[in-house]
Amino acid sequence: MGIESVPTAQPVARLIEELHKLPGIGPKTAQRLAYYLLKIPTEQARALAEAILSVKEKVVLCSVCQNFTEADPCAICRDQGRDRSRICVVEKPLDILAVERTRKYTGLYHVLHGALSPMDGVGPEDLKIKALLPRLQEGSVREVILATNPNLEGEATAMYLSRLLGPLGVKVTRLARGLPFGSDLEYADEQTMARALEGRHEI
Repeated sequence: MGIESVPTAQPVARLIEELHKLPGIGPKTAQRLAYYLLKIPTEQARALAEAILSVKEKVVLCSVCQNFTEADPCAICRDQGRDRSRICVVEKPLDILAVERTRKYTGLYHVLHGALSPMDGVGPEDLKIKALLPRLQEGSVREVILATNPNLEGEATAMYLSRLLGPLGVKVTRLARGLPFGSDLEYADEQTMARALEGRHEI
């Protein structure tokens, strides 16, 4: 359904519609952003457009951990100084930033790009789970830390992964309950995330 408004020039209306498709952007915010973009210098608008296109053209998924990267494999996977015996499994790339801010974790990562949600039609085949399994069969990984969000979808995903990974002979742990239920990892402060990492438990 289109955004109800007074008659608007077609290019402006289209911009509002496209901005409204972004997560967290409601109709009013989309309108404000569109009119803000109308007022900024052309060069600034062009720089924004080029940055968006550059991201789409140059950023790919790391073939190892599935994080977004410009070079494959990504910088973390290439870093030989990282602890290669641990893999921290997260739902989205932003969660890696939250864990890295703690400076308490030096292992590797794996990004699922979502969580199990039968109500939304998201099953195991929709997540980057298959790419994780070969990494565990190499024999160097001793622990998989399940750092999915502390909500219903995250818990369901953690339970599914623990049952899937258990027979592979690796230790499977879950972040401690320092994180409030229903929250997202990306919003956790450094101390809360550090406590959750340090207090992780085996499942």
